[in-house]
Amino acid sequence: MLKLIRRLATRFASTGPRAPAEGAAAKAGTAGLAKTLSMTLAATLAIAASTGAQAQTPVKFTLDWVFQGPTSPFLVALEKGYYKAEGLDVTMDPGQGSAGAVQRVATGAYDIGFADVNSLIEYNAKNPGKEVLCVFMAYDFPPFGVHTLKKNGIATPADLKGKKLGAPVFDASFRLFPAFARKVGLDPKSVEYVNLTPQLREQSLVQGTVDFISGHYFSSVLDLKARGVKAEDIVSFNYSDYGMDVYGNGIIVSPAFADKPEVVKGFLRATAKAWKEVAADPAIGVAAAMARDPLIDPKLETERLDLSLKMNVLTPYVKENGMGDVDPARFARSVQDVADAFGLPSAPAPDKVFTNRYLPPKEQRMIAP
Repeated sequence: MLKLIRRLATRFASTGPRAPAEGAAAKAGTAGLAKTLSMTLAATLAIAASTGAQAQTPVKFTLDWVFQGPTSPFLVALEKGYYKAEGLDVTMDPGQGSAGAVQRVATGAYDIGFADVNSLIEYNAKNPGKEVLCVFMAYDFPPFGVHTLKKNGIATPADLKGKKLGAPVFDASFRLFPAFARKVGLDPKSVEYVNLTPQLREQSLVQGTVDFISGHYFSSVLDLKARGVKAEDIVSFNYSDYGMDVYGNGIIVSPAFADKPEVVKGFLRATAKAWKEVAADPAIGVAAAMARDPLIDPKLETERLDLSLKMNVLTPYVKENGMGDVDPARFARSVQDVADAFGLPSAPAPDKVFTNRYLPPKEQRMIAP
């Protein structure tokens, strides 16, 4: 269309229209038509320029789990237009576990994801040359653990021997349980494993069909409370309290998107901005989560978000260094620990798992309120 208008305008300007007479009326008509063509050309060029300026790069993003308070900063960035301001047209979907989120990104079905970095370590160790990179560490302190009820008579990790552990097989805490067991001197094979759907995990513990469950602290404990269990009746063994100094969830990118630094940097800038706002005012995050899923309990999600911020995000390291980066020595140790836990033949190089080259400047990542 644009090329056609240009050709017509050029032709008209050089030859003019053919008319039976060259009177004043014909000249006036010629001038009017020329003006109309000129205005049409200008309007078309303006629309084309505007469309080019507003062109957005499509980005498919997957969470590791459903829409909840802890992941609400991504929703805030989406709803407030922070991604759009970076030239990104982001679509966002819930997930069904970190291992699944890693697979989604690794296969290219999604460009960017939010997943447990320990699942990423395992994937990269098994797929050299096809590594998926973590580019932003969100949970400096891991939320992993196992949880039971006082009535089950489990007071120490040693009491887990011979008990039934219920969890989805893709749950990050479940997959790291063997490492936790070894840390506390428990044979992982001494536990019976029961595969449960996410919807049945906490309910199965309440009903007594399993003796303990695995899951993020801010998910399982609060979901148990939502089912009528009193806080004092819940017993939790958080892995970090037993020598597992690993990291938690981070933002991961596909190999193809790792070659698009400006896109990745824009996504991280927008996300860091939103996380800073949510840390300062969690109500913003809960409102965004409710907008996406009106059935969630705002009181529960407020508590869940508060727990995740205090336990996993706003750590001493983050308060001093900003969100998103890692301590190199600690991260190297965690990669080796995870490789040992999963029985991997070798640990991937830390720089094949995490990089900080896409991070916004430190001042943009200082999110502590």
